[in-house]
Amino acid sequence: MAIQAWLIKPYQIPSQSMEPTLDVGQRVLVNRFLYHFTDPSPGDIVVFHPPKGADTGTECGVTVKGQEPVNVGMSCPKPTKEESSQNFIKRIVAGPGDTLSVRDGHPVVNGVEKTEESYIRPCGSSPACNLPKQIKIPPGYYFMMGDNRGESDDSRFWGPVPKGWIIGKAFATYWPPDRIGIL
Repeated sequence: MAIQAWLIKPYQIPSQSMEPTLDVGQRVLVNRFLYHFTDPSPGDIVVFHPPKGADTGTECGVTVKGQEPVNVGMSCPKPTKEESSQNFIKRIVAGPGDTLSVRDGHPVVNGVEKTEESYIRPCGSSPACNLPKQIKIPPGYYFMMGDNRGESDDSRFWGPVPKGWIIGKAFATYWPPDRIGIL
């Protein structure tokens, strides 16, 4: 119990948002202490608490002229103030101080499109695939996206996540047996 409380905790993948990297029902191990000594980095797959409202829909902390920001060509720039009790798993694509927009489902971070993402499922025709207006990630916050870009409710809809809401980094899969490995 102490190991799960402070060091390593198992989680089960609840949705298709991280496919093809992680399948529904697959199980991962999460390092809960790593981020006490180092900061998260883009590319890390993390388990975290999303902002309140993310688990019941796509609630952003701000609106633009009465509309959700995704409807006006940009990702949600600010989450709601409260933390949800749900656990989500996504990939960090941008960190504190970065500027971000989205082109064809790929993050454009500080003006550079991250097209070397062989692990993603293409975005498709979702409105969240192209969000050309830049947002700036606030200090201490991280922007999360699922690898299944057209089917993932993520920071594009509910905003960046504060470091304090990140539970830990997923580092290995242990179930099913044919998917055992290091992430």
